[in-house]
Amino acid sequence: MSPSKSSPSGWAVPGSRTYWRINIALFLAGFSTFSLLYCVQPLMPMFAQQFHVGPAQSSLALSLSTGCLALAILCAGALSEGRDRRRMMFVSMALAAVCNLAAALVPSWHGLLVARALAGLSLGGVPAVAMAYLAEEIDPRGLGLSIGLYVGGTAFGGMAGRVGTSFMADAWSWHVAMASLSVLDLAAAAGFALLLPASRHAIKRQGLPLAQHLRIWKGQLADPHLPLLFATGFLCMGVFVTVYNYAGFRLMAPPFGLSASQIGLIFCAYVFGMASSSMAGGLADRLGQAPVLVAGVLTTAAGVLLSLWPTLVGAIGGIVLLTIGFFMAHSVASGWVGRMAGAHKGHAASLYLLAYYLGSSVLGSVGGWFWEHGGWAGICAFALVGLAIMLACALLLRSGARQAAMSALPDTASPSRA
Repeated sequence: MSPSKSSPSGWAVPGSRTYWRINIALFLAGFSTFSLLYCVQPLMPMFAQQFHVGPAQSSLALSLSTGCLALAILCAGALSEGRDRRRMMFVSMALAAVCNLAAALVPSWHGLLVARALAGLSLGGVPAVAMAYLAEEIDPRGLGLSIGLYVGGTAFGGMAGRVGTSFMADAWSWHVAMASLSVLDLAAAAGFALLLPASRHAIKRQGLPLAQHLRIWKGQLADPHLPLLFATGFLCMGVFVTVYNYAGFRLMAPPFGLSASQIGLIFCAYVFGMASSSMAGGLADRLGQAPVLVAGVLTTAAGVLLSLWPTLVGAIGGIVLLTIGFFMAHSVASGWVGRMAGAHKGHAASLYLLAYYLGSSVLGSVGGWFWEHGGWAGICAFALVGLAIMLACALLLRSGARQAAMSALPDTASPSRA
């Protein structure tokens, strides 16, 4: 498609220069968000050693950031309805990078925790706003691919934040690792600002009172389909984090006996997530969201089942399949929220991401009970129950999409697929 060609509505159409500028910019936003968020995960043993804190306390460097991010997302999605989305995302990315740089330089443990909490709060201005921006600015024919590329950026960022900092910390120190990543993410924020066009279709709603925000959220929770997508995000992230949380414990123990650095390389499976998220987005544009979402759930379940095979090939292959299925499902579900949300896309995106990160916190912790009492089989049983509920949500969404298409037949010659 010619770069100059545009949609009659002014949307960025697939193949245009504007379309790819938006996609590259949002890929940078996804990379920046998740690399900053998860860069401390492999550094926790070093924190425990240097600051003389226990493992549980060292985990606060990550849990404070994710907790603050979950709270900030709910507010950021609503606040973005009346503000320049591009500026809000840029400021969030830049502030979070500065806070992470401060965390690398402060001499005290409590100072590091404060800086990480502020980084999490700052990052809240990216995920919900990014989804709303894409839903407003991208032609619906290319929205799935754009969401997939954004999710691919989060996958690459999550992998780089974990694997890259662990290698730099081994070579130099965790201070150098965190500082280097912060500088890189400041550069990503600058590239984002240069590439991303200003919002053209956002509806300005200055000064919305709290009561109106609550009314909008209440209406979205009463919608027959949006809560199914919120539940999908909750279960999808919860299952994914649970398996990754306890895979390390399993692989350190006999018969595998892997080292910590070898286990850290498992996060390279995120490469498959990058590919599957963009692939799923493109398939959703052609086939509809529901079939691809169902395929993502079934692929995730296949990965869980494969991981039960008591060999290293089964354990690693299962994690790879699980990662592919997770990113397929998340890419489709997050993009579908923007399509269904109507005029209040920022509010709906914030609810989806609130559920998404709550799934990580709640189910990831609950999964510990199943690990302690049932080992890896207990983890897999817990994950499969979550995936069964998620599959039921996907099938209900597919049924609703078919009914909507049937009701549209008298008015349109070729109803859109979902």
